Amino acid sequence: MEKEGFLLIGKVVGLHGIRGNLKIYSYLESLSDFESLFDSGSNGKSQIRIKLPNGSEKDHTVNWARPYKRVVLLSLKGVDDCNAAESFVGSELFIAKDRLPELEDGSYYWADIIGLGVFEAHGEYIGCVESIITTGSNDVYVVKDPDKGREILIPALESVVLSIDLKQKTMQVNLPEGL
Repeated sequence: MEKEGFLLIGKVVGLHGIRGNLKIYSYLESLSDFESLFDSGSNGKSQIRIKLPNGSEKDHTVNWARPYKRVVLLSLKGVDDCNAAESFVGSELFIAKDRLPELEDGSYYWADIIGLGVFEAHGEYIGCVESIITTGSNDVYVVKDPDKGREILIPALESVVLSIDLKQKTMQVNLPEGL
């Protein structure tokens, strides 16, 4: 999900300890990617935008972020105990999209793919990319068409995905037989 030049990177799912640390479910590909956004080499770019469950938004300074089991632990400046941290549970976390590293041609961030309209090579609308599943060999795009009540799993392979146009928000595919 992207809004106003920001990218959704995670959600606060709980608290950890008594010092106000937040448990984050990361939407990034790996937990270490989350940590690297806020490491000491980030040239002071430790700001994160938090959208609280009540809809209000505020920028906060990140002290540190660390992978922990299946989540990321996050410490915010000025949030020093669990009482202060409690109001963040359920919040969404965003970073400025311009903080992300440039990708090589033909590579895309998941946030760029999710939401694309998917069309067969001859122009038939298939649906919209709802999510992405990571597998051992390649990603798989979960494409849904609520009008037709169907869901199709499309492998993210060059032989299947013919083109992606981020400006038009479309993906053109050549579905293998059986899909």
